[in-house]
Amino acid sequence: MKVLVTGGAGFVGSNLIRALLAETRFHVVNLDLLTYAGNLENLADVDGHPRYRFVRGDICDAELAAELAAGASAVVNVAAESHVDRSIASAAPFVRTNVLGTQTLLAAALAQGVDRFVQVSTDEVYGSLPWADPEDVFDSDADSTGATAAEARFTEETPLAPRSPYSASKAGADLLALAYHETHGLDVVVTRCTNNYGPYQLPEKLVPLMITRAMEGKTLPLYGDGLHVREWIHVQDHCRGIVAALERGRTGQIYNFGGGAERTNRWMVGRIVEAVGADPGLIAHVEDRPGHDRRYAVDATKARRDLDWTPRIGLEAGLQETVAWYGENRRWWRRPASGEYRGAA
Repeated sequence: MKVLVTGGAGFVGSNLIRALLAETRFHVVNLDLLTYAGNLENLADVDGHPRYRFVRGDICDAELAAELAAGASAVVNVAAESHVDRSIASAAPFVRTNVLGTQTLLAAALAQGVDRFVQVSTDEVYGSLPWADPEDVFDSDADSTGATAAEARFTEETPLAPRSPYSASKAGADLLALAYHETHGLDVVVTRCTNNYGPYQLPEKLVPLMITRAMEGKTLPLYGDGLHVREWIHVQDHCRGIVAALERGRTGQIYNFGGGAERTNRWMVGRIVEAVGADPGLIAHVEDRPGHDRRYAVDATKARRDLDWTPRIGLEAGLQETVAWYGENRRWWRRPASGEYRGAA
């Protein structure tokens, strides 16, 4: 059987392809345009694998999408413009890739009789959550899972309330995918995940940005008061969830994936500074970005129950491993550095 993965040369996509080749018998076709976020070095270890093929192309190319969807058992749409700061500066590429690109893939999947379409999305489509005093609850080494049991979390039934051009474009894509299920009967599953970290993440997101800048002794820009709260999940746990949704998800359903560890951005940056052995004085608070969501956290009960999925990598261990990976792969992250990254989460 063949699965078409879009955006497979990026952070989540490359980790997903590695998981599919290791854990399933799928033949994987990777469609990626290789924009700034795509890097074939991310998949150097599977180059030449008998069940893997790379195709360079645009998900908005209807003819190419139809050609690659032909004979596929599934399409997993990971391709996306995903950096909030970039969407604030220019929203048009996000609408084109995330909305029009998703629609193009859905139409191709429907026309070619694809068995399942997995739309990989984000918890940011839900908006921002209320929170208790973050310094007491989310800014310590305590197990946040127990500490926040009474706090609100996003469920799959939470109304969509995106607050950035990026999250709005992803919400639009999700609604299109679910509409193709309701209108055309296409087998669609939507996954929504909390903040990812791990190997091969481009240094524009919070964790790799802070790791790489700390390793070079550069200033660590932290938005606002640094008390924005995120739930963190290792990318490998996320990819295991996507595979589970592909294989066992119920058609027309949404599944939330979260790692269970909520921390403030200030805590994350402080822990990275310790792991790298950098000077805490490098941390510098900068002006907050517009519409910066205060807290994200999901209820992953449905995924645990229906998909028999649970995260395996704890935040402390995963963060240590991630810091070590960036230390061992300096050539990889220095290649795409452009000097324009600000920092975000």
